[in-house]
Amino acid sequence: MLFNNVNRLKKIIKGFLLIITLIFLVWAVHYAWTAFPIISGFDAKQVCTCVFVSNRNTRAVDTSEMAELPFSLGKYEVNTKDSSVTATVWGMAKRKAIYRKGIGCTLINDCTEQQLRSQVFAIPPPPPLNMDTTPWPYGDKMPDTFPSNINAVKLKAAVGTAFRAPYKNKKPRTRAIIVVYKGQIVSEQYAPGFSKDTKMYGWSMAKSFTAALIGTLVRAGKLDVKKHAPVPEWKDVKDPRYAITTEQLLQQTSGLHFLEVYTKMSDVTNMLYKRGDMAAFAAGHPLAHTPGTVFSYSSGNSNILSRIIRQTVGEKDYAAYPFTALFYKIGMYHTSMEPDASGTYVGSSYINATARDYARFGLLYYNNGAWNGEQILPAGWVQQSVIAPAANKQKNYGYQLWLNGVQANAPSQHIFKDVPADMFYCDGYAYQNIYIIPSKKLVVVRLGLTLDKSFDENGFLKRIIESIKNTN
Repeated sequence: MLFNNVNRLKKIIKGFLLIITLIFLVWAVHYAWTAFPIISGFDAKQVCTCVFVSNRNTRAVDTSEMAELPFSLGKYEVNTKDSSVTATVWGMAKRKAIYRKGIGCTLINDCTEQQLRSQVFAIPPPPPLNMDTTPWPYGDKMPDTFPSNINAVKLKAAVGTAFRAPYKNKKPRTRAIIVVYKGQIVSEQYAPGFSKDTKMYGWSMAKSFTAALIGTLVRAGKLDVKKHAPVPEWKDVKDPRYAITTEQLLQQTSGLHFLEVYTKMSDVTNMLYKRGDMAAFAAGHPLAHTPGTVFSYSSGNSNILSRIIRQTVGEKDYAAYPFTALFYKIGMYHTSMEPDASGTYVGSSYINATARDYARFGLLYYNNGAWNGEQILPAGWVQQSVIAPAANKQKNYGYQLWLNGVQANAPSQHIFKDVPADMFYCDGYAYQNIYIIPSKKLVVVRLGLTLDKSFDENGFLKRIIESIKNTN
């Protein structure tokens, strides 16, 4: 009897282990099927941009961008002959990204490589300027004088601290910092391997640039953000999404059901690494909330805005539009946006620029959208951009810009308690930031690859502000 019971127990245990094994195998196959193409897609796209746009060597990329899980699972091959990068995960999920001069790198999605390479992007060259002799901010020549009310020692220490690891095993990986005071660069520092000529990823700072491009169309009288968004998928007045306005897309209150999570498969990872037409993918989502009632941060909203720009401008002028309407007008001659496979710039995430160019963009907003006597953005656009609607009051968000505080006298509601409430900023993955602080006459750019939250933004900005004796 005891022998039979033991045998029965062994069979039960074996059956249980078999079920567990089968469940694990099913999960593993599902994970490989869904996640591996995203991992290899990220690796191919990221390495392609780092090598062909930023001109970085692969060894540096391996020890930074590709050093962390799950991206370290992938293997990639750089082909300098056809300017491409191919990546796989354990030999599976092969993905390829190609580089095209002027527009950076694009993953091959929903099309053939031949179709992608046959696309034409007519981008005019920047105006002929000698950047070394043209004064900042139009060129790169720095002034000989230094503001007397800045404590140079304290400022240098504040900037230098941002390049050091605050704790053991932490990696802030700060790559560039620029401090602009009253329109003048007063501090600039780069990590080894980076310089004023290095184009660096802005990630979600691209959203703020997309909003600025929307602003240029508003100023030209071609778009009204208060009206329903001109999105083909929502053109039927009976479609509840027809009610979504362009302004609600800007403010992240569209109400679309879109999951923005990067730690697992989600709408945003599928959009960025598995879809050829990202805007169409995002626009195809149903409503989760009544438009204008709930804040929900979504890269999908931003890419829908990017396609609205394309449709409004027209195919003939679209490729050149970010350059002629914005970049070249404010001296951003070292900036590019990368398109998806459909030819629409990925307005949510893919912008590359030098630190000085990012600072120029900050100055445009600091100067209320004006540059060298020309009103680039509509009068009042910046003020409108930094007002959080009722649905965003707890999120401090305006037109694709984060706001430090929506109430000047309520520091507890500030994102950064030691920084003035009027600060607003562009924010990207791994702490890419352009901070604009009008009351302190400051624009601060910080670029890096901080994956462990070891960069103290509040303390960094506080120390910079304290280095200025007065701001009158």
